[in-house]
Amino acid sequence: MKKAFPPLVHSKCTILILGTMPGEKSLELGEYYGNRGNQFWKLMYNILNEDFSLDYENRKSLLAKYNIALWDVLEFCERQGSLDSNIKNEIPNNFDDFYRNHPNIKHVFFSSKNAAVYYDKYVGRKDNLNYDVLPSPSGANATKSFADKLEIWTKKFCH
Repeated sequence: MKKAFPPLVHSKCTILILGTMPGEKSLELGEYYGNRGNQFWKLMYNILNEDFSLDYENRKSLLAKYNIALWDVLEFCERQGSLDSNIKNEIPNNFDDFYRNHPNIKHVFFSSKNAAVYYDKYVGRKDNLNYDVLPSPSGANATKSFADKLEIWTKKFCH
């Protein structure tokens, strides 16, 4: 059974970005989006117009500076490898407690269609929140170029 990370969040966060479940490399490193092939951090630094860093503490500070929280829909699951399509026996995180403890969250972005599907299945959309599904930053998502992903992520974040 794989266990997800606790959320990266503070009391002033207004945006929540949700993945499905950390991949193997992320779990090994103990870092969100730790696989170098994943474009999440490159997208965030570009959108926020900040100098890119490989340092995980700098990356966490970047999100905190812009009041962006990071978490995953699932707390536990069984999965061979890193693909969402291999997930089984999943258990969601406790979003009731999360939203109660972080009432400033106003916008939820899903970093993949799968994250949105699991969220809808286990949590359900709340009337007081705005939701958007973003193209997956995973290197396995080759249907869109980095430039295409950046354009879509930027439009959604900056609307």
